Amino acid sequence: MMLALTMIYKKILEFRLYIAIALLITTIALSFTRYDGWWWFFLILTIVAVFSQLFFGPIRFIQEAVQAGDMATAKKHMKSVFFPQLLFKPIRQGYYMLQSNMAMADQDFEAAETLINKSIKSKSKVLGAGNEGSAYLQLGMIAIQNGKKSEAKKNLRLAMSKGLADKESKAAALIQLCGIELQERNTAQATNYFKKAKALKPKTKEITDQIAQIEKHIHNRR
Repeated sequence: MMLALTMIYKKILEFRLYIAIALLITTIALSFTRYDGWWWFFLILTIVAVFSQLFFGPIRFIQEAVQAGDMATAKKHMKSVFFPQLLFKPIRQGYYMLQSNMAMADQDFEAAETLINKSIKSKSKVLGAGNEGSAYLQLGMIAIQNGKKSEAKKNLRLAMSKGLADKESKAAALIQLCGIELQERNTAQATNYFKKAKALKPKTKEITDQIAQIEKHIHNRR
């Protein structure tokens, strides 16, 4: 029973924009019939549906689709947000961050940078400092892709100072900082970042592979 109710609730949320349109048509139609006393009831339902769509959006469905790796569905839900500036701050911040992640996946670094800056400008305190730190981590990664080492270093350090939500993100920031310092021949600082990254014992294969490569590089320099 609960599962069925949950499924119905999710479907209502997913199609609330179309439900709002249907309710609006019903409201207008009722106002011209002998059942015109009901028009206000449907008007209230219409307002609730429109309010929910404009201020909350389909962020939940976007997150679920991204986590499932279904980018086509995620993009479909993204397109249903017509006025992202109206979303509540924490939702708007998450919306722009998800959009930036998708742009990164498509290697559209210019769009990814623009979107992540919009996420930062939302300045929502609801999602916590870890979310802001993640935004600066992403900016750092984008700067690396664009060959802007100074900008990358600044944003990666900001990510660390703002705070990152998990050890994988912290290790990713530290290992990127280590790589930049190695390129600039600052071996002592690079080694410091490397030790901190390794001490976190990350599990992500990409990060562990980078740690192994850098460890070999530092050892060969000695």
